[in-house]
Amino acid sequence: MNKLVGSDDKIHDLSGLLDTMSEAAADKEKIRVKDIMEALGTRSLGPLLTLVGIVIVMPVVGDIPGVPIMMGSLVLLVSIQLLIGREHPWLPKWLLNRAVSHDKFCKMLKMSRKPARFMDRITNERMQKFIDGGGQYLIAFACIAVACLTPFMELVPFSANVAGLALFAFGLALISRDGLLAVIALMIVSLLIGLLLYKFL
Repeated sequence: MNKLVGSDDKIHDLSGLLDTMSEAAADKEKIRVKDIMEALGTRSLGPLLTLVGIVIVMPVVGDIPGVPIMMGSLVLLVSIQLLIGREHPWLPKWLLNRAVSHDKFCKMLKMSRKPARFMDRITNERMQKFIDGGGQYLIAFACIAVACLTPFMELVPFSANVAGLALFAFGLALISRDGLLAVIALMIVSLLIGLLLYKFL
């Protein structure tokens, strides 16, 4: 199986991802994008998408102007470079050095714990043709599309939260190998595109 855009072998569910993030944040006053990338692994799109989705969908973080665009830029750059086969995706220093305070980061993780336990109970390995081979590339292209739309989301209330939900679902689908969740994420992306078209056309 091609794992070009797959998940990290060490992370199999949402609780495991949060544990990894908690370890990465230990003893740091601010958590940089660079710290997150190092913790997740440079070739693991699944955990990265899941975390970006959590950040965007959280009202206390995702509604801050500029956050959706920053997260979208991260997803766009990593997705494209993984698709073309780059071993270690390059990111500009300004993005790698963007940071959030320890308190805000840990608050986000704490708020995510209970939903994570619920999601871990309902995700299963199923419909894997949607996350293997060509399915992985379809997910990557869908994520690129969402990332490209983030500037417009600054003008449409709650659209960024919908985008975050889609990215979260794609990431969790890759981590847990749940093809049904990937299909649901594709439906959310379709809803998002429809919402933006309705707003601007």
